[in-house]
Amino acid sequence: MSFALDPRLAADTFEAADLELSRVLLMNDSRYPWLILVPRRRALREIVDLDVAERAVLMEEIAAASRFVRALPGVEKLNVGALGNVVSQLHVHVLGRRVGDPAWPGPVWGAGAAVRYTAGEAEALIAQARGALQGL
Repeated sequence: MSFALDPRLAADTFEAADLELSRVLLMNDSRYPWLILVPRRRALREIVDLDVAERAVLMEEIAAASRFVRALPGVEKLNVGALGNVVSQLHVHVLGRRVGDPAWPGPVWGAGAAVRYTAGEAEALIAQARGALQGL
């Protein structure tokens, strides 16, 4: 069986790019610049399920995604995490926060309703992300 994206992740995101290891998704919530990295391996639940080399690649991809998000206007703090309590498929959230954002200082999960991107907004941010992550 090959890699398949969990349907819950697919329903809430746009596909942005495929890196060496991970598929990069843009969360469809314009309140936060929010990328999700999903290693394209089947049946992964935890980072420790990756071999040593793949963990190193994932960390470099997380760092690159973090640099991209941190450089976006208004981002003051990064939140990076692999929770997996709702979607067990291994995925890593990289999102930008700012003092006074709709969930500040708490977690973004469950903090109000998502504000969906317009098609043009999503496409523009995805193009920026692809440019920043190119070559990984």
